[in-house]
Amino acid sequence: MILTGNEIERAVRDGRIDLEPFDPDLLNPNSYNYRLGAEIVELRSDVIDLRGEQRTVKVSIPPEGFRLEPRRVYLGTTLEVIGSDSFVPSLIGRSSLGRLGLFLQITADLGHLGTRHRWTLELKVVQPLIVYPGMRIGQVSFWKPEGADLLEGARYIQQTHSYAHFSEPQPSMFHKLLDDQT
Repeated sequence: MILTGNEIERAVRDGRIDLEPFDPDLLNPNSYNYRLGAEIVELRSDVIDLRGEQRTVKVSIPPEGFRLEPRRVYLGTTLEVIGSDSFVPSLIGRSSLGRLGLFLQITADLGHLGTRHRWTLELKVVQPLIVYPGMRIGQVSFWKPEGADLLEGARYIQQTHSYAHFSEPQPSMFHKLLDDQT
């Protein structure tokens, strides 16, 4: 079951959803418009080796914006800290920005119960596009889980390779997972 905008607001006010800073003007019928944080990480490796760390450059987005280029992968964050012990967050891009060639959260849109942080956003463009700090860039919806509550002692939250404990854009840690598998 997906929460309506009214229920999202009610859950924020009574503490079942963490959404900070919260602005009721950003509510939609069944989602909340989240905003882009102030930093972007650009992956600078020409060839991605899954067994190695990637070369990155962190940039503060100036008020006049930052130009994203095709054939590059960028990582941003939500301005908001988002999370819940009661609902599963799902982050997607805005269709109005997709129509301009900005692809957001291409592969990893599902959050986990019990995580609260600024979410790392995957950004890719098909043509040069300028983004701005604080702009409405995507939508988060909240889903009510069914089944046994796995929150207590949840494996994901305890993983050392997890992205659940960061507040700035996080490059891939896939190389650590590969190291654990060999």
